[in-house]
Amino acid sequence: MNQNIQDDGNTAKRKGEHIRICLQEDVTGTDITTGFDRYRFKHQALPELAFDDVKLDTLWFGQPLETPLLVSSMTGGTDEAGAINRRLAVAAEERGWAIGLGSMRAAIEKEDLAPTFYIRKEAPTIPVIANIGAVQLNYGFGVESCQRAVDIAEASALVLHLNALQEVFQPEGDTNFHGLLLKIEEVCRKVTVPVGVKEVGWGIDGETARRLSDSGVSFIDAAGAGGTSWSQVEKFRVKDPVRRNAAEAFEDWGIPTAESVVDIKANAPNTSIIASGGLRTGVDAAKAIALGAHYAAYGRILLPQAANEDKELSLQSLLLQFERIEFELRTAMFGIGASTIEQLRNTNRLLLK
Repeated sequence: MNQNIQDDGNTAKRKGEHIRICLQEDVTGTDITTGFDRYRFKHQALPELAFDDVKLDTLWFGQPLETPLLVSSMTGGTDEAGAINRRLAVAAEERGWAIGLGSMRAAIEKEDLAPTFYIRKEAPTIPVIANIGAVQLNYGFGVESCQRAVDIAEASALVLHLNALQEVFQPEGDTNFHGLLLKIEEVCRKVTVPVGVKEVGWGIDGETARRLSDSGVSFIDAAGAGGTSWSQVEKFRVKDPVRRNAAEAFEDWGIPTAESVVDIKANAPNTSIIASGGLRTGVDAAKAIALGAHYAAYGRILLPQAANEDKELSLQSLLLQFERIEFELRTAMFGIGASTIEQLRNTNRLLLK
């Protein structure tokens, strides 16, 4: 651990509060959608293929992956979060999804929390993505801490998340985002796995994507608006009336996920793209991939099932949810005559309404 990294005692407590709020409160952005509702597929009545011919397999940086689907980074750092991660990992392993971990700051600050992020026992073959807040590079974290997160999780990749507005609304937020690009570039050069960058629900624009790509980032997760709004999540935690009331002004803030994907593709064409932020169905995934994403990720819609304390019921409901999303994706592909993910990415059958 770097000498100037200190555990303020709040990180793990905050993670527990985030889980409770996301399960119990309405934290979806208002008056803004993912943007996928603006698109429709042009139906292919004669697809000239059998439904069984439709395949979802793809690659994750050279590693075979059964689907282009991911569990989004959500949680970790508490016993409850560890149980949620393990249930998600079992389902992801069985269905062939990749899985992202929540921010691993807690595990770096306090090593006895590291097991809540360790899911390799449940997910021995799929990609696991470690996660650190990029802003922590200005608060004592460096390449060593990032590599430590990768090692704790035995991760296949590392993602650095950008959450500037969340930090502003957080009572204990870290808000110095100055000079991060050069530090992100150093992490990309020195960490032993592919490094990506993601937002947390407000999207990444094309100009930012270009700068990140030029700095060596291997993948970008759009994490656009239309799903969870973290200003709304923090509204339920903050006691300061100014911040609590101000959060209402940001209910419709952000770049819709679909718009973010299109902008990233146009400005960082050689960088892998993950579409996340408010995705609910496999048709959403199909639209995201047709717009240029390589992968589609799901977050809060999986949380209620994963948080069920009945382990058997939790796993059963998660597997059904994963299977439904896959079936919807395959059916959308069949409906436009695309038999592979690459054909879906290159289709001309996605139209603006």
